[in-house]
Amino acid sequence: MTHIPEHFSPLIQLYHDMDNAWNQVAAQYGFQCKGCEDNCCLSLFFHHTHAEASFLKFGLQTLPDTDQKHVLTLSRDYCCQTFSETAENQTQPVSQKIPCPLLKTGRCSLYHFRPMICRLHGLPHELHKPGFNAIKGSGCDAGKFDSRTYIPFDRTPFYKQMAVIEMDFRQLTGKTGKIKKTIAQILLTP
Repeated sequence: MTHIPEHFSPLIQLYHDMDNAWNQVAAQYGFQCKGCEDNCCLSLFFHHTHAEASFLKFGLQTLPDTDQKHVLTLSRDYCCQTFSETAENQTQPVSQKIPCPLLKTGRCSLYHFRPMICRLHGLPHELHKPGFNAIKGSGCDAGKFDSRTYIPFDRTPFYKQMAVIEMDFRQLTGKTGKIKKTIAQILLTP
């Protein structure tokens, strides 16, 4: 097993807590993610933390060289297809059903390093912002959650913990500025 730097420990603990909470709620629904047409690994997601981007890039380095090169090739292809200039004056990415460059035979090749949105996706959930009504997500189509009684899954504590981790990570590494990148973009960033 690769030695993971100590500064990633809070992120690893948060991921562990997310996975446990997700698994508990999924079990109550009897939901298992087995892939579907609306597969989240085929969806356009942006990631917003330097800590997660750094952890994902660290994870890439744990793969054999040939796998790293393959993932980077897929990442370049993904970016070319998603951020192409084919449409006149295109300013938004083209959301196509392009597989995440980390998919290998239907599984994530960096599963233990995957970001928060990959871990929390799929289940109906809520998020509480101070001064606003709760934001509710209906869950993915595969779960057919519309006809089910909602089982509380509050993402708020995870987002709060991630904000603290991100602030500490930025202070430790000197990273500044906003980040809004796909996994492919993260992996291609030097």
